[in-house]
Amino acid sequence: MKLLQPQPLTAEAFAPFGEVIQCQGAQHFPINEGTTERFHDLARIEPGANGRAIVSIFRGQPRSFPLLIAMMERHPLGSQAFVPMQGQPYLVVVAEPGAQAPGNLHAFLARGDQGVNYAPGVWHHPLIAVGEVSHFLVIDRQGDGSNCDEVILPEKMLLELPPAMQIQET
Repeated sequence: MKLLQPQPLTAEAFAPFGEVIQCQGAQHFPINEGTTERFHDLARIEPGANGRAIVSIFRGQPRSFPLLIAMMERHPLGSQAFVPMQGQPYLVVVAEPGAQAPGNLHAFLARGDQGVNYAPGVWHHPLIAVGEVSHFLVIDRQGDGSNCDEVILPEKMLLELPPAMQIQET
């Protein structure tokens, strides 16, 4: 079985799959009489035709590692954004969009101050919380049509956490 090892999440490395939601490198300016800094237009929320953007909170249970990556999902009609609410790091596993089952998987270690916005149709593994129960603000689509495809991978992979990442495991 192949091993999948995460790399640090950067805007450049994640660009084929969507956007990294973070303050670093973002357009920003003061608002509210200078008491607040606005980091502006961080992700393209795409609810698709006949859809609307909705906001939810997901409570992710911590995973055990190595983690078997056996399935992926995608949302073909709209984007899906995850923003951690407690500053906990988490893992992201993605593959480029396509009509067929996902091929080349990529894993990223997201810091607790980074969110991700999956572009419509990008294959991704369900939420991978690390270390403790973690809450995420999620912005995705509600509306007409089926917006969640799941697929069992023909070749399963093991997702490992290298010791250098120093994340407490459950």
